[in-house]
Amino acid sequence: MTQVSRRAGVSASALRFYEARGLIEAHRTPGNQRRYPRHVLRRLAVIRAAQAVGLSLAEVSEALATVPLDRPVTREEWARLSRSWHDTLDLRIRALQQLRDGLTGCIGCGCLSQQTCPLRNAEDRLAAQGAGPRFLDAVVELEERDRAGG
Repeated sequence: MTQVSRRAGVSASALRFYEARGLIEAHRTPGNQRRYPRHVLRRLAVIRAAQAVGLSLAEVSEALATVPLDRPVTREEWARLSRSWHDTLDLRIRALQQLRDGLTGCIGCGCLSQQTCPLRNAEDRLAAQGAGPRFLDAVVELEERDRAGG
C-alpha cells in the first residue's frame, strides 16, 4: 500500500481506478512507479466525501471535471461543488424519508408498483414502464422531471 493510499484511506487499486477514470493523476518514475502530488490527497477527500453522501462516481467525475488536476481543490471550488449537489441530495433525502415513513404499510406487499402504493408509485406513475417492481432511482428521476416541469 502506498503512502497516499494510507493517508487517504483508500486502497492502491482504488487509486489506480480513480486515475484510470481521470479523477486523479500520477507521475511515473523511471522505474514505472506511480508518484502522486500532494494535492491528490484533497481530491481524494472530495471524492470520498461525495461518495459518503451517496453521490455516484459519475456525478463526482462530472463535477471534478471542472477543477484542474494539477493543483488542489480550493475552498471556493469545494463550495461550488457542494452547492451543485445540494438539490440532488435534497431529492434523495426526501425520497429516503418517504421510504422510511411508509415502510410499515409495505410489509408483505412485494410489488411496490400497484396504484395503491403511495410510497414508491404515487398515482401509479410507473405503470407506463410496465408491470413489476420499480426502484427508488425511478422515483427520484420522476420527481426531478416533475420539479423541472417536464
